[in-house]
Amino acid sequence: MAAPLTGFARRRIRNGTVAAAAAAVLVAVAHLAETTLHDTRFVTGWILLMLIAALALFELRRRIPVLPLGTASAWEQVHIYAGWFAVAVFLTHTGFGLPDGPFEAALWIPFVAVAISGTVGIWLNRVLPRRMRDHGARELYDRIAARRAEIAAEAQTLAIASARDTASITIADYYHKELSAYFQRPRNALSHLTGYHGHLRRQIQQIRSLHRYVDASGRVTLDRLCELVEAKDDLDYQYAAQSALRIWLFVHVPLAHALLLLMTVHAVLAYAFVVGS
Repeated sequence: MAAPLTGFARRRIRNGTVAAAAAAVLVAVAHLAETTLHDTRFVTGWILLMLIAALALFELRRRIPVLPLGTASAWEQVHIYAGWFAVAVFLTHTGFGLPDGPFEAALWIPFVAVAISGTVGIWLNRVLPRRMRDHGARELYDRIAARRAEIAAEAQTLAIASARDTASITIADYYHKELSAYFQRPRNALSHLTGYHGHLRRQIQQIRSLHRYVDASGRVTLDRLCELVEAKDDLDYQYAAQSALRIWLFVHVPLAHALLLLMTVHAVLAYAFVVGS
């Protein structure tokens, strides 16, 4: 028997159905109007302009969370499905075709960029926060560098102590060749974002392979180094994920604001052309 749908899944299905139905009605009405020689571009243009303006309000709600305007999750759902509906309006407005001239391209390209960045943002905001919970306690972005430095300092201390307190330089030598640079800065950002963990497995296996060359105290040191490598890898994941979310925000929001400005100019020029003709 299939597991019952969660509240979130039910809302997603409901919202997706409403957006798809609205898009289908829009396309059907526009097609019917065109068969009767009615120009729908002004209507769809105004709908699109109002949608983009309304979608821009989500950033205001995010920046001022104390406003009594509903929950952030509800706004996010509206933003996502209104965005999909805006794509349908845009395709209807452009006749499902490519731009004919430079001014149309100046509107078409930013809209496509906003739509693509918004789609990427859905994935980032759905997947990365959930994965971050599987990579240790969430660190504040501004604290990650300090925490990384603490881990690096402990690893260096262990390596120095192993050479000083034992007759073997195995651990110190391995640390110098393989781990010193690893602990100094973030690593494997692309692997973290794609969910690949092969780099961590290889590093841990290499450290554990040194057990045969050290005594009991050396094996304790190696085990602690493994823990520090894993802790550093968790920090690297936190850094990669939070950086990706920040970069996405700095791309998507300015693009959306630029699109809104260009569409406003487009609307003014379109009406000026109609009045002038």
